[in-house]
Amino acid sequence: MSTTITLHSYAEQFLDERRRLGFASRTMAYALGSFSRHVEALGIDGPLTVEVMAAWARCPKTASDDPKTWARRLKVLRPFARWLRQFEPCTEVPDNTIFGSADQRLTPHIYTEQEIADLLAAAHALQPMLRGATYETLFGLLAASGLRVSEAVHLLDADVDLKSALLTVRQTKFAKSRQVPVHPSTLAALRGYRRLRDAQITITEEMPFFVGTRGRRHGCALSLRQVTRVFQRLRSQLSWVNRGAHAAPRIHDLRHTFVVRRMLLWQAQGIDINQQMLALSTYVGHAMVTNTYWYLTAVPELMALAAEQFEPLLPDAEVDHV
Repeated sequence: MSTTITLHSYAEQFLDERRRLGFASRTMAYALGSFSRHVEALGIDGPLTVEVMAAWARCPKTASDDPKTWARRLKVLRPFARWLRQFEPCTEVPDNTIFGSADQRLTPHIYTEQEIADLLAAAHALQPMLRGATYETLFGLLAASGLRVSEAVHLLDADVDLKSALLTVRQTKFAKSRQVPVHPSTLAALRGYRRLRDAQITITEEMPFFVGTRGRRHGCALSLRQVTRVFQRLRSQLSWVNRGAHAAPRIHDLRHTFVVRRMLLWQAQGIDINQQMLALSTYVGHAMVTNTYWYLTAVPELMALAAEQFEPLLPDAEVDHV
């Protein structure tokens, strides 16, 4: 590769093609930008090698020493490297033998009802009052609907139909839109938040549903970074005991908790989980129903359900084969 500018240009062209195919590519865009800067700092003039890519994967800002993290970072580069070979045939494509497979998903933290109640109470106490109501309602919606945090933050006011109790989630992770019905108790919370919000901000046609309350962001959409920062502060304040395999309980674990509690409820009600799995997968916006089945074998609370489903039928007595 002759110049780092060429690498940056190739990355932009690759991302443009993906966007035209319907992929959001936010994570990949961030990774390729970081990788381009890494190559520029090294002054590399030849074809991209696995060595260069692996070195980048090992030096994230978080300074992680976990090979699984390195593998996930390297996995992001793989489709770009394959695409780049049509222009730079000597480009090497990394495989999963370098750091191992990146496909292993870590066990999430499944929140108890008390932990969720404590989170909402702590959010409610934030000042000013609208800020507290915003985060209380946002976190409550995530727990009650299983939305991704990005989906909830990007809801427009027009996407929240309080008459039909429907949320319209547009162009989500897999470039699909879906409608999400909400429970009456969730609907009441959304209605109360909208009343409070509308009394304090200027209402516009394209306004977001959840709004910022400070400085220049007053009345504007929340940012994911802002939401994460508030959540981390509340998490530190609440001192939860981490029961997941990640470094700490995450906002995204509210989504996992929704799925797990729904399956446990079906079990308690004697409902066949297999018959409901496709509906649940559609509701939460999974691309494949296998992503929903993953919970049965990866989450301790659901392991017993998996054992029941796959337990072989044993005969009451031994069979004499003589």
